[in-house]
Amino acid sequence: MILRPVLRLAASAAVLTALSGCALLSSPDPVQNYRFGLPMVAPSAVGDTPAPLTVSIRRIEFPQATGDDKILGVTGLETAYIGGARWVSPASTLFDDSLKAAFANRADRIRVLGRREPGTPPLILQVTVTTFEARYAAPGAVPDVVVTARAQLRSTPERRAGGGTIRPEEGRSVERVFTVTQPAGDNRVSAIVAAFDTATRDINTQIADWTIASAN
Repeated sequence: MILRPVLRLAASAAVLTALSGCALLSSPDPVQNYRFGLPMVAPSAVGDTPAPLTVSIRRIEFPQATGDDKILGVTGLETAYIGGARWVSPASTLFDDSLKAAFANRADRIRVLGRREPGTPPLILQVTVTTFEARYAAPGAVPDVVVTARAQLRSTPERRAGGGTIRPEEGRSVERVFTVTQPAGDNRVSAIVAAFDTATRDINTQIADWTIASAN
């Protein structure tokens, strides 16, 4: 089993030596760091024809149990973190970077405003991740990685450059729930991480394409 209880009691073994009376603490278990999602790319140079759409992406909302650097596994009603593995950064940060990268790959159709850029953006996207876990049908089984996110796209009274109306209607919003289930190839950490990577790339690509389609 590679799952360890969520509420682990850290145990450190001490060995008393007769000569020095010093306590030797056991070495911590080795931990491998991983990442997932679309890689960040350098911003595209602004050409003669700017992207017809502009969107501001609010900070990603993540469940407390999965927003940090631990990898959650679920078997029935039991939850556990996968031992010996951590995300290189908080999962919420990696997911946020991957989402922005998905939009960067569509820079000819939409531009993401920096969160500190002044002005009111015509489109505002809020993504709330509700599920980000590896699900086991039984202990020791090969898990499925499940990622679910709710995307809400809201328009503001401001119009985009070039005129024309903005969809959804100004001041209104549209929502959609996205779910991706990606089987892991094996019950090994590397295979589970690869499934998280594939699922995150898939769902963020869908969100970016949905945003563009909803705004046109």
